[in-house]
Amino acid sequence: MHAVIDLGTNTFHLLLAKVIGNNEVEEVYKLQIPVKLGEGGINNRTITPAAFDRGIKALVEFKSIITAYDTSKVFAFATSAIRGADNGLAFVEEVRKMTGIEINVISGEEEADLIFYGVKHTITLTEEKVLVMDIGGGSVEFIIANKDQTFWKHSFMLGAARLLEMFHTTDPISLEEQEALTRYLEVELLPLKKALHDHPVHTLIGSAGSFESLVEMIEENLHKKLHFTTSCAVSIEDYRIIHALILKSTHDDRMNFKGLIPYRGEMIVMSFMLIEYVLNNFKINALFASDYSLKEGALFKMSGV
Repeated sequence: MHAVIDLGTNTFHLLLAKVIGNNEVEEVYKLQIPVKLGEGGINNRTITPAAFDRGIKALVEFKSIITAYDTSKVFAFATSAIRGADNGLAFVEEVRKMTGIEINVISGEEEADLIFYGVKHTITLTEEKVLVMDIGGGSVEFIIANKDQTFWKHSFMLGAARLLEMFHTTDPISLEEQEALTRYLEVELLPLKKALHDHPVHTLIGSAGSFESLVEMIEENLHKKLHFTTSCAVSIEDYRIIHALILKSTHDDRMNFKGLIPYRGEMIVMSFMLIEYVLNNFKINALFASDYSLKEGALFKMSGV
């Protein structure tokens, strides 16, 4: 059994699991703590003292859990919030001193690789190219690939926590803020536009996080069973119904929205605006959600499958 720790910008994840066969993850223990490491400082390249403390406390808790289980290997990795913060390495060193856990600060490209490695274990790919999208708090990764190769990948500093501080100050979000965000994405996502011109796709696969929430919200609010095991198809029409409800919602609405985990309520508006931009601008006509992402990709890599 291996332990995987994903130090995300919004949430720290602990996964204790075994790989069964080539594609199945047998979870032994799973914990998510909404640390909000990027809160108040992500766009200023800093981890604030309060967030720093929350992160250390979460890792101390993770260490106690790992110690209680028979784990053969621990792989801990940090993504956008830590790699982009001026005091990110200080956080890594403090974790090492307090817990003995060695954190690997991975690059955006390494992050994209692990995301795709997880996703491709949930969906049978063909020769047709697809676009994989992972929305984090600090960054968004895009990968264009098929069953044989990866054609293009990139990590954009467009995570939901970053965009939340920049574009979501009214409640609910105003039309002016929606339009400002769309204009911003038009500029920032030009490399994606060029890549999709060179490698056209019609299918978007969203990994974990906001896409898991989308599936749960469709099931709870539209009363449809999507048979989500490790992946499932999602109707774009159903997505747009939920998208419209989320755009009109207040913070309190989202805290009580059926199928939406409260700690995702703050950032789901930005996540859905990102998804909507991709659907509207890149000729996507099929949408899938994958339950596997970064931590599962790391687990498969560790297990050699």
